[in-house]
Amino acid sequence: MTQKMRLSMVKGDHNLSLRPTTSTTGKFMGVAVAGLLLLGGCASAPQPPTSDLQAAEQAIANAERARVADYASVELSEARDKLTAARSAVQNEQMGLAQRLAQEARVDAELASARAEVAKARVINEQMLKGTETLKQEMQRSTGDR
Repeated sequence: MTQKMRLSMVKGDHNLSLRPTTSTTGKFMGVAVAGLLLLGGCASAPQPPTSDLQAAEQAIANAERARVADYASVELSEARDKLTAARSAVQNEQMGLAQRLAQEARVDAELASARAEVAKARVINEQMLKGTETLKQEMQRSTGDR
């Protein structure tokens, strides 16, 4: 990098000094800042997405405790597979991929839990409808006997 220097003479001082021009100083500062940012980015290794992995593990554990596999086994299986892939990505130091996969694993486990809740609610609703129908039939029978 070449800098243009200008010769300046301070009033009353007979010493000559070389000073960089203002535009050159601005360019130099910009390059210096960019260099520091680049070095800072390279100096720190990306950290594993520990909180995302823990959240995915917790969501899968919650789904397993709620027996979600009985109702949404596909989604739960996908969540487990993505968590395994996320752990593998951490081992390969692909932290961005690991984070994305861990987040997807958590979401898949939560989806499995939600679908299982819907399925359970449908079963309960069907049982209630059958019970209501049985009560209606009993009421009609009782009314007809009098």
